[in-house]
Amino acid sequence: MTVRNGAAPGLSRGSAFLQKPGTTRTLERTEQGEVRRTLLPGGLRVVTEHVPGVRSASVGMWVGVGSRDEQPSVAGAAHYLEHLLFKSTSRRTAQQIAEEIDAVGGELNAFTAKEHTCYYAHVLDEDLPLAVDLVCDVVFEALLAERDMETERSVVLEEIAMRDDDPEDLLHDAFCAALLPDHTLGRPVLGTEKSITELSRNALYGFYKRRYTLPRMVFAVAGNIKHADVLRLVRKALRARLVGEVAPLPARKGRARIAGAPRLVLHTEDTEQTHLMLGVRALDRHDERRFTLGVLNAALGGGMSSRLFQEVRENRGMAYQVYSSVASYSDTGHLSVYAGVQPDRLGETASVIREVLHKVAREGLSDAEVARGKGQLRGGLVLGLEDTSSRMSRIGKGELTYGNYLTVGETLGRIDAVTGEDIALLAKELLSRPIAAAVVGPYAHTDDVPVEVHEVIR
Repeated sequence: MTVRNGAAPGLSRGSAFLQKPGTTRTLERTEQGEVRRTLLPGGLRVVTEHVPGVRSASVGMWVGVGSRDEQPSVAGAAHYLEHLLFKSTSRRTAQQIAEEIDAVGGELNAFTAKEHTCYYAHVLDEDLPLAVDLVCDVVFEALLAERDMETERSVVLEEIAMRDDDPEDLLHDAFCAALLPDHTLGRPVLGTEKSITELSRNALYGFYKRRYTLPRMVFAVAGNIKHADVLRLVRKALRARLVGEVAPLPARKGRARIAGAPRLVLHTEDTEQTHLMLGVRALDRHDERRFTLGVLNAALGGGMSSRLFQEVRENRGMAYQVYSSVASYSDTGHLSVYAGVQPDRLGETASVIREVLHKVAREGLSDAEVARGKGQLRGGLVLGLEDTSSRMSRIGKGELTYGNYLTVGETLGRIDAVTGEDIALLAKELLSRPIAAAVVGPYAHTDDVPVEVHEVIR
């Protein structure tokens, strides 16, 4: 049976949280491949996408733990832990880990976000057994030795220093603090120099053992692989851990409780260029209007034809780089605008951005802008699935954050269904909200920041 852009009729997709341990479901089957999910004993979900015609495999262990799960006393623990797990395990030294992945020309790495951490490997399809074994080894068998912790402490502090030397990275953290004050989502993923310096091995080990549990995890693989082979390799790697009829933890949901109002945050830096970010609180990732927001964002500041690019750069030549972006978490999100300008044009640029936002809030977008926004999202989605790493990320992160599977065809359908009226209603709601601002530049005090920036956030 050939099915295009969707699941085959009669396939039982359903929520992972309702699936029985030990069972497998086919989530999508097309002539381009197949997506399957198995819920193993212990609560671990294994999702795979068979991609015919490629010679690679991408493996990822997605853990539902990020910087928002940290108490202030262990700020930066999730990211610190991500570093430390690669240092040594009960079976391998850090050098052996590096040598084994280099010997097959593969990649082994990890990243930490605000609500999840991912450990991944990208290898030739014939080296899938090694990739599965390495990822499982570093995630579950890390020693967290005291000597390794001290070595890696210096590395993490260097990473914080490197962030402080990158104005755009520094700006993003400042913006989150401005928009989400006194909330864990407003804290930097890296932690602070103070929190990392004071973090003890016992505190980090406790964080690891409490948080890194199978019901919080998804093991995702995409490439020239078979689902049965992946299951065999995972069972071999994890052995006695796969016990008990345990359900996976439900996807994060709720409503973020943010006490403080959006504000202006300044980081004083002797830079040639001033970096500005303005934005509002937006939708959480479970909001069905997220597709509408995606089109709005693309048309507002997603490309060279976008409203912001045309007004700020093309018509006025104020900035070389200007764009908008969206971040969505389990219980809140934000829509932001970035611009890098000469210090003497900061006030004028802030005023133009504010006027663009207010005009879209009042009038919505033109039909042509909506069409271009949809086209940009469609193209970005499909072109982004040209490699197995992207496909692994899509199925792994999707399973972790939603517990369900949306096909590419269904996603394209949701984008196509967005109307100009939908966008106008959402723009009126979001772009009328209080605005937060962050500035990185040569200003000693917030009072020195041009008055136009202060007027934007009032």
